Amino acid sequence: MTMFRLSQGQLNLLETCPRKFQHTFLEQLAAPATPEQEERMAWGKRFHMLMQQVQLGLPVELLLSEETELGRCLEALRSAVPEISTITNQTFRETEHCRTLNISGYLLTVVYDLLILDDLDAQILDWKTYQSPQNPARLGKNWQTRLYPFVLAETSQYLPIQISMTYWFVQSQASCSSKPEPQSIKFAYSEAQHQRTKADLSNLLSQLTDWLLRYQAGIPFPQVPETAPLCKFCQFAVRCGRQRGLYEVPDPRSLESAVDGHLQLLSLAEIPEVAL
Repeated sequence: MTMFRLSQGQLNLLETCPRKFQHTFLEQLAAPATPEQEERMAWGKRFHMLMQQVQLGLPVELLLSEETELGRCLEALRSAVPEISTITNQTFRETEHCRTLNISGYLLTVVYDLLILDDLDAQILDWKTYQSPQNPARLGKNWQTRLYPFVLAETSQYLPIQISMTYWFVQSQASCSSKPEPQSIKFAYSEAQHQRTKADLSNLLSQLTDWLLRYQAGIPFPQVPETAPLCKFCQFAVRCGRQRGLYEVPDPRSLESAVDGHLQLLSLAEIPEVAL
């Protein structure tokens, strides 16, 4: 079987709705972004580029001169997160740090916005260019929160208890009505979480292998129950025979629906890469 390159985005979608995973990544079907979504994506990409250049020590004057709001957000984040500008006893520090882990023939891929390592701790920092979610518990169950520490623990000498992941939520003044300053949610990691994630990954990837074999034989991926509220927000509702008419746009604050400047890629040998 051809090796898949899977990101947290694909794992979230696979667990949420296998049939939507099929339509999106195997059949390369997608609805065009709205102008508002395109604007949010463009701003998120510019902010991530700015943070990358800051960490690399490259000039940022040109980016800041084109959009003063980026400068305001950068200074607010620097004030809230001294770690992005202060180098002490760190042994490793890198922006857009990529790691891969091969499990059961699937290549799990993560990209850390900023990875800071020292003798005792490993910090994963992630920039989100939308409002902090109102349900941190849901964010904790998201595959990004689970996969990023898992891959680091599996590909380094750090114990799970030494690893943490912090989301920083940054918004432009134009897109937020309150709390313009960056908010954060930090997740500690543990050996128990690591073992649960390993078991859940094994089960999910085993299901994916079975669904792929069935798909090659002409059997579609499973659908969620017809009463599932997800269908109300899905662009494939009509294709799946679940709804007549237009779908609604989901809340962009959720990790499942927000696009924050990262490209979520799934690579197949026989299918071109797909960017969402």
